[in-house]
Amino acid sequence: MDVLIHLFVGLHIIGIAALLGGFLTQVKAMGEGTARFGPAMLHGALTMLVTGVILVGLNQADDQSVDNVKIGVKLALLIVILGLVYVKRDEEKVDKSLFGLVGLLTTANVFIAVLWT
Repeated sequence: MDVLIHLFVGLHIIGIAALLGGFLTQVKAMGEGTARFGPAMLHGALTMLVTGVILVGLNQADDQSVDNVKIGVKLALLIVILGLVYVKRDEEKVDKSLFGLVGLLTTANVFIAVLWT
């Protein structure tokens, strides 16, 4: 079971990397007002959602404790991120504040995962 959990943790990190990497590559464009949500950001957010749900299930099946409040907060942030990226994915330009919000929420999600014990 540990190997399976670690596999999905790795996939979850790849999803975070795709979402945050997609944001960071567009920071200059955000300053110019031409940033847009790329496919990598949408696929990264979806990967995070799917692997996160699987990780919760695997940890509960392995009788490990799961902090449901922490998972709920992370899920709420991810749903907001996913909603913004999905709705605005076809627009040529995304408002700076919305684009920045996705980066901020993604970063917050990472720090919640690491620091909330």
